[in-house]
Amino acid sequence: MTNKLNFQKKIILIAGPTASGKSKLAIFLAKKINGEIINTDSMQIYKEFSVLSSRPSKLDLKKAKHHLYGVLSVKSYFSTGEWLILAKKKINQCMKKKKVPILVGGTGLYFNAITKGISIIPEIENKFRKNIRNLHKKIGQKKFYQKLISIDPMSKSRVSSTDTQRTMRAYEVKVFTKRSLYDWASSTKSDFLDFDIKKIFIDIPREELLINISRRTNLMLKKKCIQEVKNFLKLKVDKSLSANKIIGVREITRYLEGSISLKEVIDLINIKTRQYAKRQNTWSRGHMKTWKKLYSKDFLVLTKKVLKEIS
Repeated sequence: MTNKLNFQKKIILIAGPTASGKSKLAIFLAKKINGEIINTDSMQIYKEFSVLSSRPSKLDLKKAKHHLYGVLSVKSYFSTGEWLILAKKKINQCMKKKKVPILVGGTGLYFNAITKGISIIPEIENKFRKNIRNLHKKIGQKKFYQKLISIDPMSKSRVSSTDTQRTMRAYEVKVFTKRSLYDWASSTKSDFLDFDIKKIFIDIPREELLINISRRTNLMLKKKCIQEVKNFLKLKVDKSLSANKIIGVREITRYLEGSISLKEVIDLINIKTRQYAKRQNTWSRGHMKTWKKLYSKDFLVLTKKVLKEIS
């Protein structure tokens, strides 16, 4: 039965580390409060990866209306700003239908775009962006990063020396606009200031999370994740694009090349997923201080806590 609470201009955000049960909770809420689910995960947006990105199953997709899952080619460059444009469109569509938008995922930058806004940077020409990517390919990440911090010192404390996507983004913005990406960011505000935004973070204990991660990795290997990587490799995707960072791509590629065993693939995926979950939790401590952190091993108890918080 649908909950009859007043959800006019209400947006529900559900974040948490990978394998914390966000999707299950989102589906429950969508059915309970007449909502629709909007993907807030940068990897689940790709068409070619349903298993490795842990996209909701076909059965789950039938239980509630889902948006922005599997809609983008792995060959595409896709920024937080581009995600925000699509998300705003879906949020507005939900509002017109008197549905509650439920944004769920693990990408902190996407949630920040909703709660804090994103800088309106002038559109950068594709030809210019392509030249930047060709330069990066020619000189490599290490030298390219040095070039970035030499022209934009503000980036040094904000961009990791190993983050190719953000390095190139910061560089192209500085060169094209003559202003630092972080100078643009300082003058931003949310597009949703007049909305009632409910922010929930699934604060699952580490021991339970590790069990979930291990179980999920084993399930992935039973599904078609190896075939997904085989198909991905045939596409010869530019190494600088984000899809290459999906956990499991590198490990399964090494397995296909014969350099590691299937057991080593499982061990490495588990290790990388645990490291990723740790980074997500670290992000939440720094950027999600106003979020309500909730959890219960008993799903029914958790749903009651969440419904109380969003009412």
